[in-house]
Amino acid sequence: MRNLNNLSVLTFILLFFLTMSCKKETGCMDINSLNYNPDAQIDDGSCIPIVYGCMDPLAMNFNVNSNISDSSCIFSYLIAQGIWSMTPDCDEYTIPIINTTISLNDQLPDSIEVMSQQNNVLYIQIAENQISGEIDVNGNVTVPEQQISIDMGFGPMDIEVNGNGLINSPNLGNMNLDFSFNIEIVPNFPINETLSCQIELLR
Repeated sequence: MRNLNNLSVLTFILLFFLTMSCKKETGCMDINSLNYNPDAQIDDGSCIPIVYGCMDPLAMNFNVNSNISDSSCIFSYLIAQGIWSMTPDCDEYTIPIINTTISLNDQLPDSIEVMSQQNNVLYIQIAENQISGEIDVNGNVTVPEQQISIDMGFGPMDIEVNGNGLINSPNLGNMNLDFSFNIEIVPNFPINETLSCQIELLR
């Protein structure tokens, strides 16, 4: 009886190892896939295609589908920095009584310089004025209301400026700024006026 039991145990062990040796490993067998398994003998349909792209969610060109970084990431606050030539298209205002027209197109410079000390904070140098703003990961620029000084032809004037913009690429952007000011033609009767400017940025 003991011999019979020993034979049964040996038979079980032999069958077990035979079964294991015949079992084929499954996995992705496509050498061009992200999860290629060189030991797989049966393709189980699990292959994941390789997608190159920017994998940083803080970049403008973040690709949610990429699984291998190709070092192509573009960051809005970095490409915004530098000197931009600008073409303003501003409203005009004709001052009553003296019939004089104010045009910011003539007062704004041909170029601006954008600087940054933090990832999302920008400093925009417009002639002698520096205005601050913020830029998000998609290149959207926000300029909160702040005061600057511009000579409209009557000497320097305090002007409130605010607006928004978009940096589309390293070479293209735009700004929409509102310039608000008071003109006192008649003493104690100031005229409040706002001129809007659409500014194209190129470099």
